[in-house]
Amino acid sequence: MKLHPIWKPYPSISKELTNTLNLMEKSINLKNKSVEQAVLEMIHSGGKLLRPAYQLLFSQFGPEQDRKKAMALAASIEMLHTATLIHDDIVDDADLRRGLPTVRSSFGNDVAVYAGDYLLVCCFKLLADYSGSLKSLQLNSRSMEKILSGELGQMDSRYKLDGTVEQYLENISGKTAELFGLSCFIGAYESGMNQRFAKKCGDIGLNIGIAFQIIDDILDYTQDSQEIGKPVLEDVRQGIYSLPLLYALQENTAALLPYLEKRENMTDEDTQKVFTLVHELHGVEKAQALASDYTSKALTAIDKLPENEQQTKNILSTITKKILNRTN
Repeated sequence: MKLHPIWKPYPSISKELTNTLNLMEKSINLKNKSVEQAVLEMIHSGGKLLRPAYQLLFSQFGPEQDRKKAMALAASIEMLHTATLIHDDIVDDADLRRGLPTVRSSFGNDVAVYAGDYLLVCCFKLLADYSGSLKSLQLNSRSMEKILSGELGQMDSRYKLDGTVEQYLENISGKTAELFGLSCFIGAYESGMNQRFAKKCGDIGLNIGIAFQIIDDILDYTQDSQEIGKPVLEDVRQGIYSLPLLYALQENTAALLPYLEKRENMTDEDTQKVFTLVHELHGVEKAQALASDYTSKALTAIDKLPENEQQTKNILSTITKKILNRTN
């Protein structure tokens, strides 16, 4: 079971993440082997495991060092995340994720729906078995609502040329950042830290998640399809206008309109022109500046965390800098 190389310098976290994946695998037990195979393939598709990693790292601040519990909660969060990815790919009719075929493209939409639903069940089973209070269950439920709200907000914004940066941030705060915030909050809270401290940890996660999604959207305009593991500007064809394009539209809607009004009928030449215009209109540059603002907020708050034997604060700072300054 191979982890992403980002965790190689951290053997203790690597070991716990491996155990987290093992626990996820052991939780999957279905009579329908197509669905089971789909779930297992998605679990081992090579993600960075950032959300469970943050949960595990923030759990190191608490006085209650029950690592079995911490890994179970990490597994529940990654299962929730994986379920949302499977369902996203169905809605987007996506064929690739992380450079590999999606569950829906390999097994069909019906199997993919059941696979995502089953992962949600597994998530709540682990939470019910290992969570020390109803607080985490409540938070998980609310997070699912916020994730859905972000997804619906994105759907409602499709093909809108007058979308705002504020609407975009609201959507990604639910769609992406909410799970980062939940991971950091639960990690601290379930390890015995008080709610005030856990809230600060959750805020760190939200800022990381917002910056992470902005950077993800910037990569559409700076990398090719092999590097990002999905077709470049596919979101634009589907009417999902992310931050670089929104900034470019604010600068000059008329220049982009002839290409965007073609919607899903955009040609490769059209998307290349949009790509060029977004750069010329400083959309990427402005998006990078906003991502830097959220990154700075997260790193400043991490710097104020207490010291401990595991050097958690330093690891959090290093990892956060690495993922928020990535180029793929």
